[in-house]
Amino acid sequence: MPESIKADIRAFVVENFLFGDEGDAPEDDASLIENDIVDSTGILEMVSFLEEHFAISVADPEIVPENFDTVARLSAFVAGKRKTVEAAPTGA
Repeated sequence: MPESIKADIRAFVVENFLFGDEGDAPEDDASLIENDIVDSTGILEMVSFLEEHFAISVADPEIVPENFDTVARLSAFVAGKRKTVEAAPTGA
């Protein structure tokens, strides 16, 4: 998965949930929820960021810890969504 996706997500987390304190930036596999970095409102902010920044659509059933709990999972989720969008046939 492109490191740029991971870097963009990490920058968003640091800026919006850690108030710019890069010293507290979570490891790729650290739980954002269990470490009290992101709460339910934060997840909604994350969804909005992902949709706008990466031009993807996030369906309600996709908003689960398997996709949103770590920077690594978020990156994989975005990469998968972008691959699906790129592979979709364009309508005539």
